[in-house]
Amino acid sequence: MSDSDTEQAAHDVAHMRRAICAAREATRAGDMPFGAVLARGDTELFVARNEQHTGADCTAHAEVVLIRRAAAALGATALIGTTVYASGEPCAMCAGAMFWAGIARIVFAATTDDIERALGGSRLPIRCAAVLATARPSVLVEGPLLHEEGVAALVLPEG
Repeated sequence: MSDSDTEQAAHDVAHMRRAICAAREATRAGDMPFGAVLARGDTELFVARNEQHTGADCTAHAEVVLIRRAAAALGATALIGTTVYASGEPCAMCAGAMFWAGIARIVFAATTDDIERALGGSRLPIRCAAVLATARPSVLVEGPLLHEEGVAALVLPEG
């Protein structure tokens, strides 16, 4: 592994830990346990969490909130070529939104299967990589990274 690969791996871990932290923040706020980070290399550009309940918006998944807010704050072209770190594997809606935003790489922690086991409920069980398999330009999908930490963040409060 080259020095630049080792450096990127360290950035990946740091960004993913921040996404998992945002997932825990979402849970504390009463939302579903998902968080996302937008980054370019070692630079964190934006962080968001799921806001489906607190925002009364079924589309307010962490990745969609991230895209909307980052584009509003930084300009839509600032997202092109970036990486999104997601605490849970992005759903088909989020994968499509990231493609249309120009995001080049998606890294996730907990898998779709982990999410289904932990949370149950309605599912759109298509893997993120499958949604983006024939995308042009291509989007690199990697994961799971920090799998156990991502799964641990999927715990909802009792009650």
